[in-house]
Amino acid sequence: MKLLLIEDDEVLADQLLGNLKKEGYQADVSYDGEDGLYRSVEFTYDLVIIDLGLPKLSGIEIIKKLRADNHKFPILILTARSSWQDKVKGLSAGADDYLVKPFQFEELVARIQAMLRRAGGYASSELHQGPIKLNMETQEVLVNGEVVNLTAFEHKLMEYFMLHPQKVTSKVTLADYLYEDDTDPDSNVIEVLVARLRQKIDPDNTIKPIETLRGRGYRFCIKD
Repeated sequence: MKLLLIEDDEVLADQLLGNLKKEGYQADVSYDGEDGLYRSVEFTYDLVIIDLGLPKLSGIEIIKKLRADNHKFPILILTARSSWQDKVKGLSAGADDYLVKPFQFEELVARIQAMLRRAGGYASSELHQGPIKLNMETQEVLVNGEVVNLTAFEHKLMEYFMLHPQKVTSKVTLADYLYEDDTDPDSNVIEVLVARLRQKIDPDNTIKPIETLRGRGYRFCIKD
């Protein structure tokens, strides 16, 4: 999963960024509202974490602009403000949940996982698509009840497909999702990664879960 953290407290932001990466998330950080809004619009994220009290552009303004432009990814508010009015303003602007500082990192992770599950239409940490199951907490993947061993990048790709069924996704979007901003993998790298994932989860070519759409990308779709 790829996250964006918009937080002007650089010490806190860098600490959270490091911990999120240790949890297996790919995460970027912005230290002000203008850069945060730019990144939210120009790059692909599964969830955005926004502090309300930001320089240059407030968290509320960012949320309003994103929702007005029909960006539907989950938004989690971080705020040091304790008044219920600030929380209501954030939720009314379009945020999905909030955390009041100070908070335990474990609570942040739990909120992120819950929001990602809801966004994907799941009530539990286990994702199901046909005979394929993926547990977001244990990171275990099973096909027809058998454990499938995936590399870190293969697992990221599998998780993306499971959370975005039926969605047509370009190679550029997948590359941006899988790799850091300073890398520019050739499209062949994505093709090889998809081919390896296909071979591992569908060695007999019976499920055919990943459809290639020429000139458009891929779609994860398991037909009945």
